[in-house]
Order: sequence, then structure tokens, then C-alpha cells
Amino acid sequence: MTDEPTRRRPTLDEVAEHAGVSRTAASRVLNNAPNVSSGKREAVQRAIKELGYVPNPTARALATQQAGAVALIIAGEDPAVLADPFYGQVIAGASTALEETDLHLVLCLATSTRGQIRVKQLLQSRAVDGVMLMSLRGDDPLSQLALEAGVPAVFGGKPLHGHAPFYVDVDNVRGAREATEHLVSLGRTRIATITGPLDTDVGRARRRGYHEALTLAGLPYRAEVGGDFTERNGMAAMESLLTRHPDLDAVFAANDNMAAGALRVLHRAGRTVPSEVAVVGFDGLAISEIADPPLTTVHQPIRDIGREMTRMLLALIAGEKPSPLILPTTLIRRESA
Repeated sequence: MTDEPTRRRPTLDEVAEHAGVSRTAASRVLNNAPNVSSGKREAVQRAIKELGYVPNPTARALATQQAGAVALIIAGEDPAVLADPFYGQVIAGASTALEETDLHLVLCLATSTRGQIRVKQLLQSRAVDGVMLMSLRGDDPLSQLALEAGVPAVFGGKPLHGHAPFYVDVDNVRGAREATEHLVSLGRTRIATITGPLDTDVGRARRRGYHEALTLAGLPYRAEVGGDFTERNGMAAMESLLTRHPDLDAVFAANDNMAAGALRVLHRAGRTVPSEVAVVGFDGLAISEIADPPLTTVHQPIRDIGREMTRMLLALIAGEKPSPLILPTTLIRRESA
């Protein structure tokens, strides 16, 4: 009498193939992880039963060590940054993406040395399953801290320096170039710009788009002042531009807040918009609609940024390797240009 060969245990890959789902989805069902559709969950559970799959208890124990939260970390110099509607839309998008999961959203402001220490402790203690980082400037240590901690990390916008394999951004260069080209198409030849912070990738990218448009149009005129994305700074920058370049006939501001500040100064200086000076912003915020006159702007899908960052982070937590994502922009024409 010969012994029957020992039956080989089915693998997780075979369960996934039998269920018609990815290995990652099968693993998430096995570990009762969030963000799996009911259809996939039922298919995997059926495959497990039909194949007689028995999970490795050690691997499963490791996989289920979850904190139950993800963090949105905003680097900035002023806690008032949260008053900016931009971040409100990002948070709304992130919350939408988390609605069908069991994960909570934790908001962190790294606006001081103490704030950065708290974020470092959060990362090192693995109190969250992943992080999303926004508004990093220059060589901000938060970028390296997240990578060194081994916590899944997604960046909102590309950091200026360092390696960031997972990020969601918008096509800032193209959007700024289209805004400036629109001003050129109106016959404007003395087009100034109020840039964003030049220790950020977004600030440099939008300035690059402005320069590219002027170069393609054969316009040598260059007039620029640096800004910090606030309305108050937009006012100061516009005052500086009028003093140094009183002959300007158009302004591209790197965001709507600064464009709104520029409009106030132009009104105060008696310069009519758009007949004397045309103005274009960037963002598509509500302030662009209620400005006087309503602001021509480059709309970026801000809520989608928050949603796609969160989806990318969930994929990383699940063991997947998503690709960086660049979202498109759209020029919205209004009375200011």
C-alpha cells in the first residue's frame, strides 16, 4: 500500500486568481482591511472556502497591526494657513476618500519647532498607518522624516528637493503658461508676475510657465515680485510692481489670493481693470468669483488633489505601488482679463 502524496496548500496568489481579483485585494480581505468592495470581499471569501486556503497566522498577525488613522501634515509658518479655502477643499476631498474605510483623518500642523517634534514622534511611534504631506518648503526635514520612519507617505505637490516617489500634483507649468498666453492673446506686451514662494516646486513651476509663454511670444519684458500666496502679500507685491514698472499692462499672479490683493491695489491706484491692467490668478477659489471685477483664473481640481492623495495612500498601505499623478488645469475666463 502506497501513501497518498501530501496535498499542497493553496497560495494567496491562487486564491486571488480563483476570485478574479488582485493579490493585494485578496490580502486585504484576508486581513479584514478597509477599502475593499463588497463584491471583491465575497469573491475572495468564496475562493478561500472552495480552495481550502489556510492563512499563515504569523503573517496575518503582522499585517493586521494597524493604527486605524492616516495623517494630513501641513507644513507652514502660520496656523492661520487653515483659514485658506484651499486647504478646506483638500481636507474635504480626503474625507470623501476615507468615507468607505475604517480609517480616521488626523490633521497636523508643523508650523513650529514644537510642531515638527510632535510630527516626528507621531511618525516614529507608528501612531498612524500613513501620512500625506503638503506645503513643504526648501529642505524641509519632514520629507526625510517620513521616508526614514518607514511609514507610507504621499506628497501633495512635488517637494523641491529629495526623492518623492508618490505624489499628486497639478500641471503648474502648463497652467501658468496658458494664463500668460491668454494675456498675450489680448495684446498685452508688458506682463508682470507675482510669483509663489520660490523655495517650493509650485512657486518655481508657475514662474517657469510664465517665462516660457513670454519667450514663445518673443516678449523680452520681465517684471516679477515674489509672494507667499496670501492676499496681504499680493497687495504689497502689486504696490512694488507699480512703483518699479508703472508701464505694466497685465499681471499674472500665482494664486487667487494674491490676485485679489493685486486688484485692490490697482483700484486704489486708479488703474482700471481690465482696460489698463488685465489680471489673471491661479486656483479657481471662491474669491475669484466675488472679486471686483470677477477674476480670470486657472482652475485646479483642489478637492480631487485631496481625494487622489488619500486613494494613493490607501493603495500604499495595501501594499501596492501606485504611480505619481499629475492633474490637469483649466483656464476660466472672466472680466478681469
